[in-house]
Amino acid sequence: MLKLKIVSPERIEFTGEVESVKVPGTQGNFEILTDHAPIISSLQKGVVEYDGKQLEILGGFVAVQKNEVSICVEKDED
Repeated sequence: MLKLKIVSPERIEFTGEVESVKVPGTQGNFEILTDHAPIISSLQKGVVEYDGKQLEILGGFVAVQKNEVSICVEKDED
């Protein structure tokens, strides 16, 4: 399991345990699974997917270390 935390400037969007996370990296989409290598990557406009949920983002950053995934996103606030 992964510990996932997604934050935006406005609020904490999600925090909890998930099986996997798919993110729109600037070099292409990628999936993060348990025991993923440590990584820091920028994100482009797209969709973050986790546990059957989707979150549309304008961009941001993801950091992975020791099964903890931290995502800082910018969202379009309608």
